[in-house]
Amino acid sequence: MSSSTGFDYEGVLHQCAQGDRHALRQLYEQEASRLLTVVLRILKNRPLSEDVVHDAFIKIWKNANSYHQELGSARGWVYTLTRNLALNALKHTNRQVLAEPDFLLDLCDNQVLASAEESNEMQALAEDHLAQASLQTCLEYLEPERKLCVLHAYVDGYTQDEIAKLIDKPLGTVKSWIKRSLNALKECLK
Repeated sequence: MSSSTGFDYEGVLHQCAQGDRHALRQLYEQEASRLLTVVLRILKNRPLSEDVVHDAFIKIWKNANSYHQELGSARGWVYTLTRNLALNALKHTNRQVLAEPDFLLDLCDNQVLASAEESNEMQALAEDHLAQASLQTCLEYLEPERKLCVLHAYVDGYTQDEIAKLIDKPLGTVKSWIKRSLNALKECLK
């Protein structure tokens, strides 16, 4: 199945699983710059981010056969794999990246939300500019603290526990805000 960009992510992953190096190059040319942007938002360190993206493509090559369509989109699988590597790198470097809340609130003006688990739908929406504008509009309807929690989780890659400490709120509150905010965003985007 192709994405709205016309690029056949599933086909390319299948070809990678068959050992087709040209397919990996196609995927790299299609996504490397966007993946680097996502990883940079998490790590705030270009050389380390470049290393993570490089490692991600090696892992994609070695594990392409583990992608299963029924578990989600091929593009989502690529982004989840890369995001997880970035989060692991963040933990191993023991860096705690603190960003100014006002800066984070402005991020939705120029970002691509890339995330795992609950946000595969939002990731697919970010592929086209019209949908991205709709997402930005829907984000504006969220209360500022809830919007900040979503941005921390899905742009910066913070865990819910890290967000709770960062904004000095109970973990249960943060979990509830993120869950309700994602539901509100899904409703708004229908």
